[in-house]
Amino acid sequence: MSGQEPVLSRVFSMEIARVTEAAAVAASRLTGRGDEKAADQAAVDAMRTALNKLDIQGTIVIGEGERDEAPMLYIGEKVGTGKGPALDIALDPLEGTTITAKSMPNALAVIAFAEKGNLLNAPDVYMEKIAIGGGFEPGLVDLDREPEENIRLLAAAKGVAVEDITACVLDRPRHADIIASIRKAGARIQLIPDGDVAGVIATTEKGTGIDIYIGTGGAPEGVLAAAALRSIGGQMQGRLVFANDEQRQRAREMGVANPDHKYTLEEMASGDVIFAATGVTDGSMLDGIHRAADGSVTTHTVVMRSRTGTVRWVKARHVSESKFGT
Repeated sequence: MSGQEPVLSRVFSMEIARVTEAAAVAASRLTGRGDEKAADQAAVDAMRTALNKLDIQGTIVIGEGERDEAPMLYIGEKVGTGKGPALDIALDPLEGTTITAKSMPNALAVIAFAEKGNLLNAPDVYMEKIAIGGGFEPGLVDLDREPEENIRLLAAAKGVAVEDITACVLDRPRHADIIASIRKAGARIQLIPDGDVAGVIATTEKGTGIDIYIGTGGAPEGVLAAAALRSIGGQMQGRLVFANDEQRQRAREMGVANPDHKYTLEEMASGDVIFAATGVTDGSMLDGIHRAADGSVTTHTVVMRSRTGTVRWVKARHVSESKFGT
């Protein structure tokens, strides 16, 4: 209604940053220690604690599992104090568990808030994805085209040779055909070990050298990437991938009328959305957690809001890690 304060007010821009900061700091204590599960659990516990301090009626619609009770932040879990606005939440407390365990670049703590009903509510399955940055004719790239054709169309739209296009692809055996198709076109490929939220967002940043993201990764990461692109511009399509009929049935029970539907960016994240990511390890988009000899901790966070198109970069120094989040 005109003149009415938006459900997601400006205050959430800082509140959401504190949530990802807490998860990133907790996970960073296990960087390079080779224990993916411990790093992920540390991020989960810190993010849950931070969320439960917020005056929201939050429901996790994209999370890390679907059990009624789970150590992870699971789909359907209620978070917040139970006061304030009703919000849907998509999250990945540690996007890049393997790269954190190995102390490699681009691990993030990621979350998105939206007004109720505005984030895709889907089971924790895989998702086919394709994404490019903004400024192009709608529908320039499409999941149903061969990667080679999408590469050629993008090169033509950019006015460059196909050889100047770089595609970002998760380094997985399942992507052998995609990689072959991209190389057949003559384009370059940047293979990444993990972290496809950062991979999708990289298509919008000139300094990354990434022009297009193609491949299959987690559905939670797909919705989170869509939330980010809603603010900074870009195109994205996604389609859920099911391992068996049980997963398909579960999707129908969650309201997915057509499990084979090809989702647009706006279908995955609509309305007013706030997205935040904090670096765990140093990466192309964000610096990781850094600790000083005096006990202070430095965090680097990006916060984006679709309603205003605002992108805030928050570099924060926390005087004491032991008091972080208190």
